[in-house]
Amino acid sequence: MYKCLNYIWRLCATALSYICFGLGGLVLWIVVFPALSLFVRDRQRLSIAARWVIRQTFRAFVGLMHRLGIFTYETHGLDRLNRHGLLILANHPTLIDVVFLISFTARADCVVKAGLATNPFTRGPVTAAGFIHNNAGPELVSDSVASLRAGNNLIIFPEGTRTPMDGTLAKLQRGASNVAVRGEVDVTPVLIQCNPLMLVKGVPWWKIPGNRPHFRIEVREDLPIASLTGPCASDALAVRRLTERLTDYFITEIHSGPGHTNARTRNQGTHHQFPCVGEHNGQRY
Repeated sequence: MYKCLNYIWRLCATALSYICFGLGGLVLWIVVFPALSLFVRDRQRLSIAARWVIRQTFRAFVGLMHRLGIFTYETHGLDRLNRHGLLILANHPTLIDVVFLISFTARADCVVKAGLATNPFTRGPVTAAGFIHNNAGPELVSDSVASLRAGNNLIIFPEGTRTPMDGTLAKLQRGASNVAVRGEVDVTPVLIQCNPLMLVKGVPWWKIPGNRPHFRIEVREDLPIASLTGPCASDALAVRRLTERLTDYFITEIHSGPGHTNARTRNQGTHHQFPCVGEHNGQRY
């Protein structure tokens, strides 16, 4: 009986969260960002201010979903995101991965699907923040490198889309490796695990798992691109090697790392209950 009631509650809470996200996007687009532009005229400063607003909004949204009992989560290594000019590459198992990462990352820039710039619920944040569209063509790499050199932390999901339902890592696109090689910037990898999976590709939002999901988000040590590519005669070869090395890295770490095992056992114990809120790094929420 309790499990059934808990399922119904999480289903209703998930629907409420979707409504709040949509309404929040509209309010940002129609009210907040136009008002902000009246006080901040410089385009670069306006973009930085908009990203700060988005970060705080996403932090509040993550907190809302957690407090409603939709999921629990734990984080590791978030202090590594307190730097500037990072190229953050993450796997992409769920729809809200970007919400988590932007909420944890100062001055976050992001490569997003072009369709988000025309969606009325996401148009305001994407446009005001100046996020990079994934259909920018040749300019995508140069815009990304420019963002990094301006001190932003650029978030890219190299799979280009969410991981398939079976958990098999999708083929990594070469865009992220192009940015790393041409910008001569090391990679900051982030491993995201969710067990049981929720909001995955090809599954409607209302098909929620039977148990409350638990997220594990771990920011790993930087990966020097020189050690991953080795001496190369051309940038094209370096990009190909780096894409291959990153593919091996994510496959190995996701499926054989400690988080994979822990996430499976964690949901069999007492961690479905609300833990106390504490520090981010190494703490469960």
